[in-house]
Amino acid sequence: MNLHDFYYELPQELIAQDPLEDRSGSRLLILDRETGKREHHIFREIIDQLHPGDCLVVNNTKVIPARLIGSREGTGGKVEVLLLKRGEDDVWETLVKPGKKARPGAKILFGDGILTGEVLEVVEDGNRKIRFRYDGIFEEILDRLGQMPLPPYITHQLKDKNRYQTVYAKHDGSAAAPTAGLHFTPELLQAIRDRGVRIAHVTLHVGLGTFRPVKAEQIEDHHMHSEFYMVEEEQARLINRTKAEGGRIIAVGTTSCRTLESAAGPDGMLQAGSGWTDIFIYPGYEFRLVDCLITNFHLPESTLMMLVSALAGRERIMAAYEEAVKERYRFFSFGDAMFIK
Repeated sequence: MNLHDFYYELPQELIAQDPLEDRSGSRLLILDRETGKREHHIFREIIDQLHPGDCLVVNNTKVIPARLIGSREGTGGKVEVLLLKRGEDDVWETLVKPGKKARPGAKILFGDGILTGEVLEVVEDGNRKIRFRYDGIFEEILDRLGQMPLPPYITHQLKDKNRYQTVYAKHDGSAAAPTAGLHFTPELLQAIRDRGVRIAHVTLHVGLGTFRPVKAEQIEDHHMHSEFYMVEEEQARLINRTKAEGGRIIAVGTTSCRTLESAAGPDGMLQAGSGWTDIFIYPGYEFRLVDCLITNFHLPESTLMMLVSALAGRERIMAAYEEAVKERYRFFSFGDAMFIK
C-alpha cells in the first residue's frame, strides 16, 4: 500500500494544544466497523457502548519527565537530552540536540551539576548512549530537573504534569503518554466496573518511534522501533476468560492494542510474559484478540492511521476523519476520541 493512501487534510487550528479541564468531557466519534455508521457523543457516554462481560484493557505505563535541558562542560552550550531506553549502570539511550556536538567523551551538566552525563557512543539513528552520575535517587532528581516530553506538534507549556498522565499510570518508562487513556477519570472507571465490565491492564513503554514519520513510499517497507511490554499472569487469565465467555476485548489505545496482538498466540489466547515488540499493524492484518478500540485521532500518514485502518477499513477511517474535520473535532494527544466497535 502507498503511504499517501493514509493522508488527509488537517487545519492547524484543530490540533489540540491543551487538555480539557474535564478529562471525560471530550467529544467521542463512534464508528461501527461493520456498517460504517458514525455517531457523535461525549466521551463519558462511552459507558453506554460497553456491555456486562466485556473487558476494557488499559496500558498502565507512566510517562517519565524524560526531557532534560543541560549545558556542555567547557563551552556552556545548551543541550537537550530526551531519555529513551534505560540500560544497566545508569546508561540510557537518548536523543540529543544538537547531536553534532555530542560526540563520545562529551560531558553535559544538568541543574548546576547535580546530574552529569557522559556520551559513551553513537548508536542506531544517531541516538547517543549516555552514562549519568549523581548523588541520591535518579527518579527524584529527574522529577526535579526533567520536563514532560510533549509531542512536537504541542507548542504550549503544560501547566500540570499530571495532565499528560493517565489516572491509572503505574510503571515508569514511557517517553510519551498512551493518550486514549487520558479521557478516563476514576469516577468513570468505577461506573464502568459497576456496569459489570472487567478492566485489565497491560504495560507497554511508549518510545519515540511513536512520533517518527513513515518515510517509505510503500508502507510494507517501514520498520517499527521496538518497545518493551509486559503482561502479568493474572491479567492474561482475566482477558482469556472474557474471550472464552464471549465478551469483547476492548483495547484502550493503540499501545494496548499492539501489546495484546504481540502477546496473543495463534489460537487467540493471550500469553503472559514480557519482551520487546516491533509489531506493525496495517490493512490486511488479521486481529487475533482485539475486538474494539478506543483511540484518539492520529497524524496523517502515521503508523497509527494504518493500525486503525486495519481494524475498521481504510475507506471507513478516512470518511470518519473527513467528518471529524468537518465537525471541528480536536486532534492528536490532547484531542477528542474515537470508539471503533
